[in-house]
Amino acid sequence: MNSLKQKGTMHYLHTMIRVRDLEAAITFFKHLGLQETRRNEYPEGKFTLAFLATAPGEPEVELTYNWDQSEPYSVGRNFGHLAYSVENIYETCQRLQDAGITILRPPRDGRMAFVRSPDSISVELLQEGEALPLEEPWKSMPSQGEW
Repeated sequence: MNSLKQKGTMHYLHTMIRVRDLEAAITFFKHLGLQETRRNEYPEGKFTLAFLATAPGEPEVELTYNWDQSEPYSVGRNFGHLAYSVENIYETCQRLQDAGITILRPPRDGRMAFVRSPDSISVELLQEGEALPLEEPWKSMPSQGEW
C-alpha cells in the first residue's frame, strides 16, 4: 500500500455510516469478516465511533452511534454501497444466510450479491477473480427488497 502513495496525493481512510444499534451493526459487519479495530466514546457529544476493517491497517468502516437517536435515519440510494471481494461468493452467502442475514440480490451470476446492514446500508459482495460456475440454489433465487 505504501508503494502506491505519492507526495501530495490522497489515500482512502474510511467510510462513515450512522447506526441506531451499534452492537447489531458490529455483529452484522463481523459476519462479513470485519473486526473492530478501535472505539472512541465521546460523552460530551453523546456519541460513539467504532471502526472496523478486514485487517489492521486496511481501510475502515466508521460506525457513528449517536446516543440520543431514536428515529431511523433517512435512507437514500445516493449513498451507494460498500463493496468487498470474497474468496467464494456461494460460501460467503451461505454463511451469511445461516447467520440470519437476508441475501437481497443472490449471486445468480456466480459473481455478485447484495445484503443490507441493520441500518439499511447496502453491501456488495464480489467474487474474486472470475465468476464461479452457476450453482443452485443461487442461480434461480429471485432478488428481494431493495439492495
